[in-house]
Parts: sequence; C-alpha cells; structure tokens
Amino acid sequence: MTLAVDSLRAGLDELVGQRKLLLDIADLGAFSVDGKIPDGAVAPSTAEQVAAILHYAGEHHLAVIPCGNGTKLAMGNSPRRYNVALSLKEMNRVIHYEPADLTITVEAGMAFGAFQDLVGKNGLWLPLDPRGGREASIGGIIAANAAGPLRQGFGGPRDMVLGLKIASPDGKIAKTGGRVVKNVAGYDLGKLLTGSFGTLGVMVEASLKLFPKPQERATFSMWVGTLGLARELRRSILRSPVDAMRLVLLDSTAARLLDDSTQAPGRPELELWIELGGSNRVIERCTHDLRQLASAVDAKLVRRDGAEKAWEHVSNLPLWLRPKYPDLTVLKAALPLVASEEFLSHAQQEAESERIALACFAQVGVAIIHLCALQETLGANVAAWVIRLRQAAADLGGTLVIEHGPLDLKSNVDVWGAGGDDLEAMRKLKVVWDPLEVLSPGRFVGGI
Repeated sequence: MTLAVDSLRAGLDELVGQRKLLLDIADLGAFSVDGKIPDGAVAPSTAEQVAAILHYAGEHHLAVIPCGNGTKLAMGNSPRRYNVALSLKEMNRVIHYEPADLTITVEAGMAFGAFQDLVGKNGLWLPLDPRGGREASIGGIIAANAAGPLRQGFGGPRDMVLGLKIASPDGKIAKTGGRVVKNVAGYDLGKLLTGSFGTLGVMVEASLKLFPKPQERATFSMWVGTLGLARELRRSILRSPVDAMRLVLLDSTAARLLDDSTQAPGRPELELWIELGGSNRVIERCTHDLRQLASAVDAKLVRRDGAEKAWEHVSNLPLWLRPKYPDLTVLKAALPLVASEEFLSHAQQEAESERIALACFAQVGVAIIHLCALQETLGANVAAWVIRLRQAAADLGGTLVIEHGPLDLKSNVDVWGAGGDDLEAMRKLKVVWDPLEVLSPGRFVGGI
C-alpha cells in the first residue's frame, strides 16, 4: 500500500468509520470501471457523510464515482481519474410515503425491486423498466435517466421526479422541487440533474410521482413483412385510441433471441410487440382495435402469454446478452419519430455489408432504437461501423451513443459522440458546480 492510498483510507475512516470502508481488493474489484479499480470504496449512511466525503475529495484532489448497485458502471467513457467509489447501498430508507397522494420520498440507494414491492402493496408502481431491473438503485436510475420500453406509455424518470436532495462537490446539501405533484414553480434543477450521470452532484434522496398499477396487462405481437408495412402499422397505432404501454419492433434475430419458436416456418422478418394495460373491458376493446389495424396491413396478431420475462430482457440487453456474446456492443439511437424505419433499414444494410451479426430492438413509438452487435470477439470493423451509423443518425436529425461496449471499442470511439449545441453550456455548468472535477471526471459527454 502506498503512502497516498494509506492516507486516503485513513481520511475516509475519520469521516465514516472503519465499518463503512471497503478495502479488500476483491471488494474494490466490484467497483471497477473499464478496468480502473479505485483506491478505496466507502458506503456512507447519511447525506451529511456523503457531503463530507465530497468535501474531503475536493480538498485532496480525488476523483469520486458514485454508484448504487453498480448496474450502470459500464456506461459512459472511461474516467480520467478514479480514486474513490462512493456506494449508496446503505442509504435505502423510506423518508416519506403518502399512497393517497401518489408521492413517495426515498433514499437514493434503495433497490428498484424493493421499491416496487413496497408501493405495490397499495396497488401502485413506478412505471419504469430500467437497465439493471430490480437490482438497479433509485439514484442510479435517475442519474442515467434510465427507462426501457415503458417510456412509450409513461415517459422516463425525468417525468416522475418531483424533487431531489443533493450533496454537492463542495460538501453542501441542497434541495430542489418538493413532494407534491403541483410543485412546478421556478427553474427545475431536478430535471437538469436527471440524466447527468453523477457529474454535477450526488443524489441522496428522491421524491417521486407514483401511478396506479393497471388491473390487467396483455402483450401481443404482430407479424409484419417489411419495414414499410411496419411504418404504416406504427402510424396507425399511434393515431388510434389504443393506448400502448410498450411498443417495440423486433427484427428476426431479436425475435429469435426472445423466443426460439420464431424459427418456425412462416414467421416474418419483423415483429411489432405491444403491451396493453387496464381493465379487462379496456383490453378487450383495444384487442379488437389491434386486430383491425393488423388486418389492414395483412399482419397476423398473436397474443403472447407470460411475456414479462421477454420484456425484462428487452430492458436489460447487456445483462441478458453479454454472457453469450462477451464483446457485445449495444448502440442507442434517438431519432425524430418519422426517421425510425429509415434508420433501421440503413443499420441493417451496413451490418450486412460488414458481416456483423445484428439484433434490432426499436421503440418505434418514441423513436429510440437499440442495435446489438452480437460478437464473441470484437471485430476490427466495428469502430468504423459505429462512426458511420452515428453520422447516419445525425443526418436524420438524431444522435447515437454506445450504451455498452468492450474497452477496445470505447478507447477508439467516444461513447457520446461530439455533443450538441448545448455542450458549451454544459461545460460551463460543470465548472460552476464542480470546478475541482471531483465527480466522475471524463465520463460524460464532451469529457465532462
């Protein structure tokens, strides 16, 4: 152990006590980010301890990466520096809960599964299906603005955050928003921090808006022959009274991964999956409407019982696919709604020309497309393929990021791309909030 590391651990011990320090190399390996292992890890139990750790880090020029259960540590660029892993797992308490008001305040380290179990007892839920699933932490979900296909029906975390308590890099504690749904006065700092990937402050508490759970849920798939017909069907569904909770277009590879029976003769190149929620009467009415919409484009409508596991897979692509494809690359494109199918067609053509095995999962109702390059070993042509697809997305008015990829790829291609028109404003904000670059330096867009 070097003198500097020994001093670091002694300093953290003074702040939180030996019991909350993680010093064993095996424990520290769990906090590895792109092969970089921190010198120490600490698990505070109060907001004041978090603030004190950040203040200490600033005084000693240390870099801190906050995390909950580590389900999103692989996201983002490699950090320029990494000294301390700040685990919020010990901060998992309920601060305030009013089921009748559909509001709750919890600490940021609470696991999403425990959260859903708690509010589910009152017939409520937070309608998100984030990367990491039940293991994801509330703070991590908000920091990454993580949402899966349920974004179609309910939006993302940014739409559900009512207020936050934050520990800032200068060691202070601040609050934004409030507990009540109607609290919208003033500048919404909560929305700014949501999706900031832990680069501006550490969320220690979150107040959230809850929703009643649907009485029943049903999933259907529609077999579609071409992207043109898929576009027509998508437009028809979005114009119809059918209120989809989830809407995802799968290519044949994605459908086969989700369900081996898709190998059966007669299955199409594309499947549009849709989940409905509501009373039995609502689902019956929507099923009738879907049948008519499918018939109009000569698509077959199939009800899929027991589809929840498949939806979990779609929300957790890296966790699901990486055991089989160690050098899996997952790209996420966000596009104008009208450009979804055009971009998909281009991506498929590019993959075919490069002989890259591709699986496509497209949330066509919100124009978010995930492209999975299924690789056991990273191909030499993947970096150039990603760059071309990023340009294709930009040409259509969208963006493309590497949501998951091997280190060799991330070392050659920036995860976030060049950044948008607001990049300079984001850099200025970082300088104001974190002038000493304590929090996650280099992990976010533009090297922030």
